[in-house]
Amino acid sequence: MHNLLIPNAKPLYDAARSWGADLVAVADTSRLAGIETDPPDLLQDFPRAVSMAVHLADGIMDPITSRPTPLYARHYQNVNALLDHIAIRISGLLQSWGGKALPVPASHILCEERFVAAISHKAVAIQAGLGWQGKPTILVTPQFGPRVRLTTVLTDLALPADKPIKNKCAKCTHCVEACPAGAIKNASTALHYASRSEALDLDACVGQLRSNEQEKHIPPYLCGVCVSACPWGQPKGAEKRPR
Repeated sequence: MHNLLIPNAKPLYDAARSWGADLVAVADTSRLAGIETDPPDLLQDFPRAVSMAVHLADGIMDPITSRPTPLYARHYQNVNALLDHIAIRISGLLQSWGGKALPVPASHILCEERFVAAISHKAVAIQAGLGWQGKPTILVTPQFGPRVRLTTVLTDLALPADKPIKNKCAKCTHCVEACPAGAIKNASTALHYASRSEALDLDACVGQLRSNEQEKHIPPYLCGVCVSACPWGQPKGAEKRPR
């Protein structure tokens, strides 16, 4: 670990929020040991990961009931661009403090068959305590449900790390019932699933994504139905959240 200790992460959090992040936390990357990364040794020199989220607009998400919309597709791309901008700014800040930083693009799929990237932003966010892994394997935050997009900045600075939080999906089945592909298996987990197949029929999910792609302006990786259906993300008073 870098010998420069940063005892208080508040200046980092304040900066990230001033640049547009709605949520920010830090993960100890030793908790991510064994996850798939590209390159495989990506985390070797980075004991900390800054996880940041931007809240998706409710006005965009609410109308998504059976398939994504062109408005969602565009909003998704714009939010990813904002996250990349924030990650670059945060990287510059960490470097100004004497550290090394590596911003990971918000949405950069390296394999469209398995839908994997350089690192799972979701896995980092879970270990940083931004939220828990929901039944469709997506991140669910207490503040915005799954209506967020994520980015990650790896660093060698000794930032204080946050802790994972309790999974609160309980017996809720809103996403299971809403999924147009029937791909969500209604499995539960305390922290994260041992494998994606434990919770999700990826072939069915990808098949649905491919059918969405046939609609103009919808990229082959967008659906959003489970994201929209989750009670944790719906505007206050719109839906009773699961206990």
